[in-house]
Amino acid sequence: MAACAAAVAVAFALVAATTGNAQLDPHFYDSVCPAALPTIKRVVEEAVSAEPRMGASLLRLHFHDCFVNGCDGSILLDDTPFFTGEKNAAPNMNSVRGFDVIDRVKDAVNAACRGNVVSCADIVAVAARDSIVALGGPSYHVPLGRRDARTASQAAANNSIPAPTFNLDRLVSSFASQGLSVQDLVLLSGGHTLGFSRCTNFRDRLYNETATLDGSLAASLRGPCPRTGGDDNLAPLDPTPARFDGAYYGSLLRARGLLHSDQQLFAGGLGATDGLVRFYASNPDAFRRDFAESMVRMGSLSPLVGNQGEVRVNCRKVNYY
Repeated sequence: MAACAAAVAVAFALVAATTGNAQLDPHFYDSVCPAALPTIKRVVEEAVSAEPRMGASLLRLHFHDCFVNGCDGSILLDDTPFFTGEKNAAPNMNSVRGFDVIDRVKDAVNAACRGNVVSCADIVAVAARDSIVALGGPSYHVPLGRRDARTASQAAANNSIPAPTFNLDRLVSSFASQGLSVQDLVLLSGGHTLGFSRCTNFRDRLYNETATLDGSLAASLRGPCPRTGGDDNLAPLDPTPARFDGAYYGSLLRARGLLHSDQQLFAGGLGATDGLVRFYASNPDAFRRDFAESMVRMGSLSPLVGNQGEVRVNCRKVNYY
């Protein structure tokens, strides 16, 4: 794994150089509003305490934001007469959630900072980290200073976010298009240690992939996910959906990955990702450490910085509306 770690270090340097990570700074708000990060943490902890599933939702919100033209808060924008936004794109419609929590965070932060100082894009990134921590996961320094996009693209969301039906080659290609490695793919997929998925996302696997799906898991899923109907019924992505741990990888080893895209990471052979799945299943501390580093890489994809974009007063609309 030493060679793998070296490769990841090189990859991190390349991503940092090309995505603007060097222009972001974990201490960006230290002087302008030292209350910003504690305020975000407080509101997120309240939301996750009230509904643990919200932690996974806020993590996913960050992922879906970053994979569409970078981490710019564009996923938060409502449709306007000038553009059709990302909320109703196929990967997001009736699925991505947590917008109301981001609204509450934004209002609280604006009050704490006595003005419109903290960008919505930064709030999404920090809320994801604080959600992970609230559910027992690792903390890490979030590079800050992103600014908010003034537009959004439903077409870009449809084309950029990897689907739960993707095979391994498409998953690798999707992550590579963002400057992310195969190891990042395995690590960020490990975010499925938290949360649930809708029946519509795993029905085809449940009824058509019996050779690669554990029989006892399949039997338990057929009630909440029948062949027809029940599209919005939920099943946990791993056995401990409200606790950040390595159980996700252990599930893959036992053919208990809920989504087709999950199980694609482990085929039981010597594939590009099989060794990584085995490694993280056996080394939960390494998973925690490497997951945090991968989140920083993803959170640094193509940020708007400096005079680019704006800092929205309302995360759902650009400032001139």
